Amino acid sequence: MTSEVKIPDIGTGGLLRFAWRQLTSMRTALILLLLLGVASIPGSLIPQRSQNPMKVREYFASDPTIASWLDRLSLFDVYGSSWFSAIYILLFISLIGCVLPRTFEHLQAARALPPLMPRNLNRMDFHQSWAGSELELERAKLWLKREKFRIREFEGSVSAEKGYLRETGNLVFHLALILILIGVSLGALFSMNGEAIVNVGERFTNTPTTYDDLSFGRLFKDSSMPPFSLKVEDFKATYNPATSAPEDYSLKVSVIAEPGAVPVKKIIKVNSPLGFGSTNVYLQANGYSPVVTVRDRAGKIVLQGPIPFLPQDSNMTSIGAIKVPDSSPQLGFVASFLPTAARDKIRGGISSYPEALDPLLLLSAWKGNLGLDKGVPQSVYRINTQPMQKIGLKALQVGDTYTFAEGSIRFDGFVQWVNLQVVKDPGKGYALIGGILAILGLLASLFARRRRIWIRFNSEGFIEVAGLAKSGAPGLEEEIAKLITEVKGLY
Repeated sequence: MTSEVKIPDIGTGGLLRFAWRQLTSMRTALILLLLLGVASIPGSLIPQRSQNPMKVREYFASDPTIASWLDRLSLFDVYGSSWFSAIYILLFISLIGCVLPRTFEHLQAARALPPLMPRNLNRMDFHQSWAGSELELERAKLWLKREKFRIREFEGSVSAEKGYLRETGNLVFHLALILILIGVSLGALFSMNGEAIVNVGERFTNTPTTYDDLSFGRLFKDSSMPPFSLKVEDFKATYNPATSAPEDYSLKVSVIAEPGAVPVKKIIKVNSPLGFGSTNVYLQANGYSPVVTVRDRAGKIVLQGPIPFLPQDSNMTSIGAIKVPDSSPQLGFVASFLPTAARDKIRGGISSYPEALDPLLLLSAWKGNLGLDKGVPQSVYRINTQPMQKIGLKALQVGDTYTFAEGSIRFDGFVQWVNLQVVKDPGKGYALIGGILAILGLLASLFARRRRIWIRFNSEGFIEVAGLAKSGAPGLEEEIAKLITEVKGLY
């Protein structure tokens, strides 16, 4: 006769406990970490809207069907997608659940007393025995204390342990991981990163509309931006005459920290940013802006001022686009700026030195529709010349004018521009401290040697000494030899 076995229902609470144990297991954390790495691959292979929106538009133009499916899967915004955030949050919870219990275990281990005396010392490593007395046991206690061993005394025996720094290192390492996670989370939620190209002589105000590229954290508010403004007074670049390599960049600015404040002169260098609390202003890059004056066929000025060009090599050979939408017909100039003009048999016009010693502006003039009224953003450094008609080519030195049927363009000179990167990341300090503590904790856990030594005066009048090194760490035999030498009075 068989009896029916009833399986008890674990209930909602038991199911939640089981799910929590599975989520916070080391195996799950490793799987989630692997998934996070795999999920990051599309973000490096497929252009992201936050970094290259023009490339994303090219995807939609070339193959709208595939692009629409990629967009449905959020592959153009991988790091802001719900599925990537879910993996990250689960990994965060899993690591916290793994780290905190292990931290408490390490804390208890670091505060624990040395273990009890083994019954059979002769089974331990480096066991030795000799006829002795209790006086030798007292000498052993003094030596162990002097060598910073933690001691636990019994009647006629001593248990000692050293190397608790190993557990302390583990404790610091695990706590540092939590601190790093907190720093990364704060940075993702409350950070700001913006870039702006500013010509020498122009003013920059820290408002969202003045940036060329700006990104916010999930919980960042515009009101959190410090209300500073600065004027670029001068930029000095020093180059090595032999190698053309940059030796120093120095940016002089006039800073107003808050409305109504008195301007203060400051100098920004590559590794010396300008700080406003947790917001730093970095000198990111530099280049040249040719100054041009464009007139229409009636002689009216339709464009005047500096146009930033993009450097292409270490000698600052720069390319750019001069767009004149207010002329009739619209005009566009595909141009190259050579700070120190030279000729190359293969490349043609190049710059032989990054400093502007012999500037030259090379122009390719076009007329037609620039496509600026389509509502589609386009690069300020390039012109789509397919729907346009070519006018001609010209090389201009400073002061020269190129005249054509639709108007003229004069090369008035140049100014330098600087790319300012404004960064606010309240979590980077926590991440930095966490990283340093993690390295220190890891070094302590790797190089600290955990070992135990027991010494006993038994009823037969013999002194017994033995030890045990955790994970077979070297040095225990020499330490026991020093102890025996001290105990026997052989020094």
